[in-house]
Amino acid sequence: AFTKKYGIKASIWRSSSENVVQRIVNEARSGRFVVDFLQNNAPAMAALQREKLMQKVNSPYHDQLMPQAVPAHKEWVGLYVLAFVHAYNTNQIKKDELPKSYQDLLDPRWKGRLGIETDDPHWFAYVLNSLGQEKGIKLFKDIVDKNGMSVRKGHTLLANLVASGEIPLSLDVYSYKAAQLKRRGAPVDWFVIPPAIAQFTAIGLLKHAPHPHAGMLFYDFMLSEGQKILFKRNYVPTSTKIDTPLNKVPMTFIDPVLHLDMSDKWIQTFSDIFVNRSK
Repeated sequence: AFTKKYGIKASIWRSSSENVVQRIVNEARSGRFVVDFLQNNAPAMAALQREKLMQKVNSPYHDQLMPQAVPAHKEWVGLYVLAFVHAYNTNQIKKDELPKSYQDLLDPRWKGRLGIETDDPHWFAYVLNSLGQEKGIKLFKDIVDKNGMSVRKGHTLLANLVASGEIPLSLDVYSYKAAQLKRRGAPVDWFVIPPAIAQFTAIGLLKHAPHPHAGMLFYDFMLSEGQKILFKRNYVPTSTKIDTPLNKVPMTFIDPVLHLDMSDKWIQTFSDIFVNRSK
């Protein structure tokens, strides 16, 4: 859509968030600047901001975004919301059986039916904050000890296992993935034990972008017409002009700077409770 509108063909390089950060940092240190525009998760963008590699951007579309999506520094901005939701198999679990609190997961009915993604310590840290650290840690240790927890690598895999019925209830699937499966006819739906924990997939311009004007065009496109395209694909855009299923759900956003600073501690706590204890 962007190329059709402006006649500018973008060259796209895709990789993991870690690889993208590593490439940008390494190229900058060697004085090589070939990237204009960047999309990555908010913690990765915060890491590049710390390296002073992002540039401040003022866009007329910032005012149309949810306030949490536009940091004061404006060196990156939230493009869409990655909301962690609880996905369940509708053939195996009735709506009136869904847990209303994490405490409900102690019920024996959930034995052998729970799953979690192996790399979500940041999500879990905020769940613990909502419950109280000591109380929350004890609760989840008890849940794992009594009912088990299937720990899987990859949110897409986990969502597909919910759809197949192998894992009837997953605690941390991205809302857009559950919505996509549901739209395709899979027996999947989602709900949230409030508050929903979320983070942003963000965009920004590199400080030494070789094509800054084209990069800015794409930036504004993604915050305007691009928001509608994302919504049609079941993503949750940050534009307040678009009504999404999550608009009425209380959301707590993960602080990307805190994510960077506390990551080691969060990973250890998550591993102790789930990875090392799971059956």
